[in-house]
Amino acid sequence: VQLVESGGGLVQAGGSLRLFCAASGFTFEHYCIGWFLQSPGKDRECVALLSSSTEGKEWYADSVKGRFTISRDNDKIVVYLQMNNLKPEDTAVYYCAVTTYTIMVITPDFYETWGQGTQVTVSS
Repeated sequence: VQLVESGGGLVQAGGSLRLFCAASGFTFEHYCIGWFLQSPGKDRECVALLSSSTEGKEWYADSVKGRFTISRDNDKIVVYLQMNNLKPEDTAVYYCAVTTYTIMVITPDFYETWGQGTQVTVSS
């Protein structure tokens, strides 16, 4: 069971990036998926959640609501984070993670499997 993120990079403020989280050895169908960011010296925080495919619910942190969108492909092996209107404060390492909890949780400790992270840098 493995997650691999990609799609990070350097972008100017106001620009867009699309992050990818690919599953290996399983599908996302029965998991709650979260995207988290971590800035230097700060705790990891949740920015977007997608519940299992049977519910299809989404949750966003206030800081990204209206700018970020989480989605999943039909084969349920890739999860995306579309990030629009990026701001310098969005600069961080972004991680995807999955949990078998049936409720949507934002606490990182509840997530069992993590990717290696992908760096997003937004210049002003």
